[in-house]
Amino acid sequence: MAAELLLLLLVCAGGLLLPAEAQDSYDQLPTVDKAGVDLALEQLLTNSGVRHHFRFLKSVEKKERDEGFGVRFLYHHFHLRPTRCAKGTAASDSRICPFRNDRPLMDCAICYKTMDEQIETTAEPYVHCIQRPRLTEEMTTTRMNQWKKMTYRTGGATIMALSTG
Repeated sequence: MAAELLLLLLVCAGGLLLPAEAQDSYDQLPTVDKAGVDLALEQLLTNSGVRHHFRFLKSVEKKERDEGFGVRFLYHHFHLRPTRCAKGTAASDSRICPFRNDRPLMDCAICYKTMDEQIETTAEPYVHCIQRPRLTEEMTTTRMNQWKKMTYRTGGATIMALSTG
């Protein structure tokens, strides 16, 4: 009897810890990834067709290309989950805005260029978010093509190839 009670207590405690860990995954992202997620959330907020408040759930895939001199290109595929808060709520705390489980996830991909950990606006960031069940193979291909287009090199001169005399 005591062993069963202890086991039940451990299961309940573990059940309380798991959602808190999943909901706070945004805090564990690097600063540059947070900036990309924030950009996607900002676009969802300004879209009149989106009726829910969203929070970061998890990363699906990340690609990064370091060009040197503080320049990086990033591709981040991630999921957002709707919350119980009203759209436009500034709070992103898991205790204030808990996840809803009765709405589909938002599947997002973003491609952007950074300079010293800041998103560069000269190379227009590509942001694409859609409800998970509506994502098609064609959309996934378009996302990857945007990443390839952004990181394509023409083979221009490099510092090592320049002549000094």
